[in-house]
Amino acid sequence: MRIKTISAGLIALAMLTSCVSKKVYTDLESKYAELKKENRSLADENGSLTKEKNELDLKSKDLQAQLDKLKAERDKLAKDYASAKSGLDNLQSSYNSLEKSSGETNASINKKNRELLAELEAKEKALAAEQERLDKLKAELQDRSQRVDELEGMIAAQEAGLKKLKETLSKALNGFEGKGLTVEQKNGKVYVSMENKLLFGSGSWNVGSEGKKAVVEVGKVLAANPDISVLIEGHTDNVAYNGSGQINDNWDLSTKRATAIVHILSENKDVNPKSLTAAGRSEYAPVADNETSDGKAKNRRIEIILTPKLDELSKMLNDI
Repeated sequence: MRIKTISAGLIALAMLTSCVSKKVYTDLESKYAELKKENRSLADENGSLTKEKNELDLKSKDLQAQLDKLKAERDKLAKDYASAKSGLDNLQSSYNSLEKSSGETNASINKKNRELLAELEAKEKALAAEQERLDKLKAELQDRSQRVDELEGMIAAQEAGLKKLKETLSKALNGFEGKGLTVEQKNGKVYVSMENKLLFGSGSWNVGSEGKKAVVEVGKVLAANPDISVLIEGHTDNVAYNGSGQINDNWDLSTKRATAIVHILSENKDVNPKSLTAAGRSEYAPVADNETSDGKAKNRRIEIILTPKLDELSKMLNDI
């Protein structure tokens, strides 16, 4: 809308000032082209942000579904507790009635009194057993509620940690924007994707100087986050490898490229090598259509997938 308004203004200005020089007219045309380019850039950025928001919404819905299930279980336990307490109150009332009746008996109805005392003793035992069950249910309910609260806190902390990790990586890799490198947060993980044009030559697994700089920056972030598990995946397009020597096919090539990235990350002594895993995916996990050259370029990539350790969270879910 802004561009259309400016454009109309420029045209009107040109019509009203027919004597304007060609240079002024050319400058106005250039300004209009720049504004159109800026508008397209903003539209592309808006589309990317919308896509990321949708992915985060899906993750949020999945976590919310788990919490809703746990809360439903907790509410059922609370309902059982209320039912047991009601039964206990009834037993207590019955016990009080029997005790009162027993106090009003006299010697002439000793037999009846003995029967009432026997019934009273049975009621007392039942009351004690129900009280024990009630206490157990109450303790279990409290424990379950505490675990649900802890789980909610852990999930929130995990989401915040992932967001911070993504922001840190984006800032560290800002200099490689527009060079085939992207950073995304989805499915509870952070993905750093690097196209081969940044890292490798055709058919090669030797990392170029510019690509190595990017990998080194990732290594610095990993060194500061030792609890992150890191999977490095190599991907190719669907064009069969036709080289020779140590490589047989795209499987070999994708694996060697992933291993090359692991070696660079391992050069940072503060990165725990036990947290690193290299994997070759060959051509079988494309992100674009291999029918176009642009699609093939996007498929030839390295993905560094960062996953927070979920051992404690998984254990808590199992316990609940």
